[in-house]
Amino acid sequence: MMKDCEQSKGQSVLQHGFSVKNYLFDLLSYLRRGTPLKYDWVLPDWIYEKKDLILSSLPSDYTLKLYTIFHDVGKPMCLTVGEDGKRHFPNHAEVSYQIFSQLFDNPIAADLIKHDMDIHLLKADGVKNFMAIPNFLTLLIVGLSEVHSNSSMFGGNQSVSFKIKIKSLIQRGKQIFNLIESK
Repeated sequence: MMKDCEQSKGQSVLQHGFSVKNYLFDLLSYLRRGTPLKYDWVLPDWIYEKKDLILSSLPSDYTLKLYTIFHDVGKPMCLTVGEDGKRHFPNHAEVSYQIFSQLFDNPIAADLIKHDMDIHLLKADGVKNFMAIPNFLTLLIVGLSEVHSNSSMFGGNQSVSFKIKIKSLIQRGKQIFNLIESK
């Protein structure tokens, strides 16, 4: 089903999942071993400043792969097309969580899938509640990877849409790390 459902023009939901995984592991390889980045990144200062904290908070690579590849597994069941012809996937995170939980026995990946959209929708006043989610730093790093993975859909890293999304993630990351330090 995932390979037959278009995420965006010319990319299936499954291809999108693999793209997010590839971006995430590009970033992790860079942070863990200093391997040169394969993709074009806009990295916030906190990625360098909090590298050790970020890396130590991540679940296993196996869990990260399951999460990123299958984070949108429910999208084919949620697809609607608006009058303008745009594709929408209402409630896809919850549906993806339900389907993933039936297919895999990995509660950490399942919970990450359930909360996958939270980082993308996060506003300044919701940061403390976001930080109560298990593996919230994983959601932040995967969100960063996903925005970069989707950048071509927005028109590249120089597009207004990408700049808005990356600015929001950078700001939320700053807030998160400031709150961690204040504890």
